[in-house]
Amino acid sequence: MILVFSTSPGPRRSAVPRAGRRTTRSLWEAVGDDPALRAAYRLCRARTKRQDPAEYALIQLVPAVMRPACWALWAVANAIDDLADDHSVDAERRAERVGAWIAALDHDVATGSSTDPVRRALVDTAWRWRLDISGLHGAMAVVRRDSHGQRFADWNSWRAWGRGTLLPWFDQVRDLFDKAGAGVALRLDRQEVYTTFLDGVRLTDILTDLSADLAQGDLLLPGQALDRFPGCEDDLSHRRWSPATAALVTDLTRLARAWVTQPALADGMHPGPAVVLDTMAGLLRAQLDAVDAAGPALLRTPPRPSTAATARLVVPARARSALAWSLTPVTVPRPREARAPAVPAQSPPPRRPVFDRPPPHPSGEQPPRIPAGQMPTHVAVIMDGNGRWARHRGLPRHEGHRAGRAAAREMVYGALEIGLRHLTLYTLSTENWKRDGEEIGAILDILREELEDYPFQDLDVRVRWHGRPERLPQDVVDSMRLRERTTRDRTGLTLTTCINYGGRDEITRAAAALARRVRDGELDPDAISEEDLARHLPQPDMPDVDLLWRTGAEQRVSNFLPWHTSYAELYFTPDHWPETDRRHLWQAIGEYTRRQRRHGASADSPVPGTPGTAPPSGTAENVGTGASDVPG
Repeated sequence: MILVFSTSPGPRRSAVPRAGRRTTRSLWEAVGDDPALRAAYRLCRARTKRQDPAEYALIQLVPAVMRPACWALWAVANAIDDLADDHSVDAERRAERVGAWIAALDHDVATGSSTDPVRRALVDTAWRWRLDISGLHGAMAVVRRDSHGQRFADWNSWRAWGRGTLLPWFDQVRDLFDKAGAGVALRLDRQEVYTTFLDGVRLTDILTDLSADLAQGDLLLPGQALDRFPGCEDDLSHRRWSPATAALVTDLTRLARAWVTQPALADGMHPGPAVVLDTMAGLLRAQLDAVDAAGPALLRTPPRPSTAATARLVVPARARSALAWSLTPVTVPRPREARAPAVPAQSPPPRRPVFDRPPPHPSGEQPPRIPAGQMPTHVAVIMDGNGRWARHRGLPRHEGHRAGRAAAREMVYGALEIGLRHLTLYTLSTENWKRDGEEIGAILDILREELEDYPFQDLDVRVRWHGRPERLPQDVVDSMRLRERTTRDRTGLTLTTCINYGGRDEITRAAAALARRVRDGELDPDAISEEDLARHLPQPDMPDVDLLWRTGAEQRVSNFLPWHTSYAELYFTPDHWPETDRRHLWQAIGEYTRRQRRHGASADSPVPGTPGTAPPSGTAENVGTGASDVPG
């Protein structure tokens, strides 16, 4: 909910009525009696109200006990932005100041307090609500890089930048609602709705701040958008309002309005957060109306919607939010005096954290030494044979899936030991729903247990989920997203679990995303390349698969990562999945090093850097479709 509207040069009167005594008591109940701490939160509140009245109005829609935390989050984001935007010093000095502020925050989180009131409020917020603010480090690092200026060639690089700065703050507010007992249940089949909405937030912010950015020599719009209106970039750099500039602004406000108008945005949410998001969208549209109406003045001063226009949105929202929250008991954060020494664990350390080594294999066997140039980057595994393993032992099929869980852990340990960077496991396909309901229920129960126990907590493993949310229980989806958020800064093994995944489905989704871009005028359909489609896949940064391994004696790829496996080496083994351990992964990687990868070249002209020179051995390459015997 951190709504990054541009800062205004002076105070504005908020359209929100003053809180009564009961609200004031609830608000300070969340802070305690420490005068210095109250003063820190009051400062955050005053800055929010003065510099960003729209954000302040939105925060007034949440329960009083949550407001100090929202003020603290906003004030920290704005303090870092202000340092990065301070053009009274050169770019290098700005970056140093942002870096020093982030380092001071690390220290303050570790010690549990701060002499800086804004950081003190955030440190207290992190402890009281048990927020893991280490996830903000990435967004802060982006702001530090912004101190040197930004240029974007296309919409893709622009989106990556905007989402990198907004999503971590959005996640913090989501966690805050979760801790308060009013979880923001985002529908994962609508992830594009949420990220597109945030794109609209960022574009609205840039259009509003255009005059201030141009005065500093910044133009935070993608070249792909500017190129559609020849001459507008030069006009903007000289702050000239021309027909090209007017056409650009009209086009971008239309695009931003389409992005923030997402009818399904709040579907399925608690009514309290839903009112906040609905009001936020209304305020963004009012802001875009002001941008449209500004004309040439847009290049001289930030446009603002009228107080009346804001009041028409905010006043009824206050009534709706009061009713919504009256139906939900909100958790009050723990008092300060109950403080435990757990805060340092939340601090994002200045150096890479130290993780445990995986437990050794019971045999004591160590992985083979593979030269870096011969190691695959990405191994994908179809974990087949669980049900047949169980049937051969007179057991129900779901016992095979339970036994397969140990094999999956072994593969993660083996991948870490040998130095593999990406491991992808096919856990549940979209076709697997055809199976018996009891078996599917058992697989989901195993998933729940694994997500709750989470055996890789102390290992350098980044966890990602790839697949569709439809038909998956919401608690499983929420747990998977939580693991994604809490491990996203880890840099060792990236473990991707494909759950309710279909390969043709992901390509279809990418094609639909491209079609929307063409419809919005962002892409020329005749110029679409393979790279464009790859960037619109659900996991656009997933590298191509080097080695696809399937257990269970079947020889087909079963609709698994068809885009990424187009040049993968195929490796099929007869063992049922529960019979495998990390040594089988090492054998698969060893086989890979003996393959000659040509990528279309002749046998006499191998591709430079390929793992080996011997011809492929001993495996069939019979590609088919259909449901596999995939484990849980």
